[in-house]
Amino acid sequence: MSRAQISALVCGVGGFGALVAATTSNEWKVTTRASSVITATWVYQGLWMNCAGYIQACRGLMIAAVSLGFFGSIFALFGMKCTKVGGSDKAKAKIACLAGIVFILSGLCSMTGCSLYANKITTEFFDPLFMEQKMGYTYNGPTSVMSSRTKYQGGEGDFKTAGPSKQFDKNAYV
Repeated sequence: MSRAQISALVCGVGGFGALVAATTSNEWKVTTRASSVITATWVYQGLWMNCAGYIQACRGLMIAAVSLGFFGSIFALFGMKCTKVGGSDKAKAKIACLAGIVFILSGLCSMTGCSLYANKITTEFFDPLFMEQKMGYTYNGPTSVMSSRTKYQGGEGDFKTAGPSKQFDKNAYV
């Protein structure tokens, strides 16, 4: 029983560490402005780059998940049978159960935050009226990052001046 508890504690603390790393990461949204494969410019954005409404909600959910994960780790440490802190075995079992519930809530907060962010990015990408992300791409034949995913219906000129394509493939990803 003690090995299972130690394994669960290690997994919980590892998940908490991964959650902290994901929250502080600057790679939540990666876009490219490429005129060719050689001169591609990558733009990285994280939760801390701007203050849009949905980003603040995602930031709040991720901070709540980190806080819950921290307290879940503390509760799990106190609820283990091999520790001397926490009282009787019955009290330790209740603390361990509380730790599990707190870890589940932390996971739900982080999943909700990540899903909200991913949903917003996806809807912005497929919205033909949203230009901020798509205007950086230039149509340059097979060397263009977007050339295999968009169907350019204009004449001569680049993708910026001719306007965005109205037909984005449903399998295109950001």
